[in-house]
Amino acid sequence: MTQELSTSRKTIVGIQFLFVAFGSTVLVPLLVGLDPATALFTAGVGTLIFHLVTKGQVPIFLGSSFAFIAPIISASQQWGMPGTIAGIAGVALVYFVMSALVKWRGHALIARLFPPVVVGPVIILIGLSLSPAAVNMAKENWLLAFISLITAILVLTYAKGLLQLLPVVVGVAVGYVVAFFMGLVDLSAVAAAPWFALPGSIAHFQLPQFAWEPFVFMIPVAIAPVIEHIGDVYVVSAVAEKDFIKSPGLHRTMLGDGLACLFASLVGGPPVTTYSEVTGAMQITRVTHPQVIRIAAVTGIVFSVIGKISALLQSIPSAVLGGIMLLLFGSIASVGVQHMIQHKIDFDVTRNIIIASVTLTIGIGGAILTFGTFSISGIGLSAVVGVLQNLLLPRK
Repeated sequence: MTQELSTSRKTIVGIQFLFVAFGSTVLVPLLVGLDPATALFTAGVGTLIFHLVTKGQVPIFLGSSFAFIAPIISASQQWGMPGTIAGIAGVALVYFVMSALVKWRGHALIARLFPPVVVGPVIILIGLSLSPAAVNMAKENWLLAFISLITAILVLTYAKGLLQLLPVVVGVAVGYVVAFFMGLVDLSAVAAAPWFALPGSIAHFQLPQFAWEPFVFMIPVAIAPVIEHIGDVYVVSAVAEKDFIKSPGLHRTMLGDGLACLFASLVGGPPVTTYSEVTGAMQITRVTHPQVIRIAAVTGIVFSVIGKISALLQSIPSAVLGGIMLLLFGSIASVGVQHMIQHKIDFDVTRNIIIASVTLTIGIGGAILTFGTFSISGIGLSAVVGVLQNLLLPRK
């Protein structure tokens, strides 16, 4: 599916992919009290670490994880932010253990736990679970959201050549210009921002204050993102039409994600995770070259130290980004449907209907399972339920 692009076109598309990931990457630190520029820096470096571990084969971008918003806020109230950031190393430990388990048991374990009838609904949920965020962003100004969305659709449908590869950039640009003339863009932060500035957490670097309590606290929280990681790798494999589960291997993708989380904890950034937003952009542009993702990562690092560019990106109204997300997240859900069609899942079989139905209902319904301080919900809980159904329900 990867298009052959010149270096200049790869660069332009790579910058566009960063646009897609930017909003969520800086939103997480803003919500939990961390530095947005540091999060952008750790996302870029973490993505490059991931590509190094996966031999540069897997087109995945790592950005700030929404799964840790509530845990970080809770942990910081109990042990302070320095201890909480150090505790994020516990997230990396879960990835390392899972990587070793997959390496030990091999591809047969993944095939047994995650057949297409489980993976398909999980992929659908990855897209649908993000849809409320897109709608919430869009409803701040539906006019701006629809202008951005319609522009992106028109570019995808009618544009030719390079322009067809840039639906997100064009959609955001048109929405931004309209917002500016509507008086909805505040450029004061851009004017006040310095041209060059190190990310705050790095400029005032302090060693993380390790403590066992936040470290142990973060370990169970990481289970859901690890399960979501597996689903995302399946999504990217489907979009790129390559089996990354086999080569370079799920153990390598997990190890790369874990090392990226460990790096984030060392420099004061939030945990990172595979970004479905960028996968959705790859789906609609049909550009899946890993080099394009690495360009997005390097661009993120550059933007994190150029204050005015970072401030300009943060001035984009949420409604503009929300309109684009309506398209991207829906495209991810369609990949899940396509995955089940390609693997010829027979829904005349009652067993398959049960697995898909219960998995989707739990995920869409927002079910939460709690044991003491541990809780699991969303995609993580749905994936666990799907796996258990597949293992326990009789095949005849």
